[in-house]
Amino acid sequence: MAKPDFWNNEKNYYDLKSFWRNRFGCRVYKLQIDAGFTCPNRDGTLSTEGCIYCDGRGSRLRQAGPLPSVAEQIRMGKIHYRQHRAAVKFIAYFQTFTNTYGPYEKLKALYDEALAEEDVIGLSVGTRPDCISDEVIQLLESYAAERHVWLEFGLQSAREETLRLLNRGHDRQTFTDAVHRVAGGGINICVHIIVGLPGETHEDMLRTAEFLASLPVQGIKIHALLALKGTEMGRLYQEGKIAMMERDEYVAVVSDILEVLPPEMVIQRLTADGYRDIFLAPSWAAKKMEVLNAIDAELVRRGAWQGIRYAGKGIEKK
Repeated sequence: MAKPDFWNNEKNYYDLKSFWRNRFGCRVYKLQIDAGFTCPNRDGTLSTEGCIYCDGRGSRLRQAGPLPSVAEQIRMGKIHYRQHRAAVKFIAYFQTFTNTYGPYEKLKALYDEALAEEDVIGLSVGTRPDCISDEVIQLLESYAAERHVWLEFGLQSAREETLRLLNRGHDRQTFTDAVHRVAGGGINICVHIIVGLPGETHEDMLRTAEFLASLPVQGIKIHALLALKGTEMGRLYQEGKIAMMERDEYVAVVSDILEVLPPEMVIQRLTADGYRDIFLAPSWAAKKMEVLNAIDAELVRRGAWQGIRYAGKGIEKK
């Protein structure tokens, strides 16, 4: 199998920057929005503890005081990018907590407010697989008929034991059902996974990737496990009960994951470096560009690329 021509890039995977350039012919940036949502895993509906890796504070804007409106957050976000490049478009990224967890009327008003802003060409909505109603799917499908829409599901792992350990509050089947309910209506699906979770073997991590490769999923975000102050995961790390991956191991696992994913799947993220004020470990994760460069170098060393070991037939390019 040869590296796909449609990527139109020099990387050994289909990154989000290339996907948007190919689709829209210009730079596209995601503008992060905190619309004030909470989560059923924190408000008592499922739990008050949250997932054990989440610190529960929300965005820096939320920590600073009353949240600006969605429109104002978009306008503030545009200023940064317009300083560097004039011809750009934007995706309104509803990121903080569970952004489909609320009354339909509230959700529609917030999404409409974002889409009304100049040069906003679509939405990306972060949520949980147990918080997406048929009514909200239909709403997002209505936007997708004319705009570019992503629905981002947190999964983290396809291993049931890990989901219970993380206190996710849902199982693998709930996620699978949600993906199939959303698929086919014009909405692009992105899934978040974490590499290096406690108790998981190399094979477990690859099984999660192969599981996603078998589903109608158009994008993926891969994160390294981070230990953060104030979280249960951070406490376990500080007490020596869990260990973080070394960088070389992370690079090798991510490269293996990329090899088994469909070549059409958009790689939206390969590592994370946020939470600097509460960051505990691993130290290498704070050097994002070094991690990305190491993944690039590993794929080149192998003579490999995304999809080289993909066993399926591919998914629709959107």
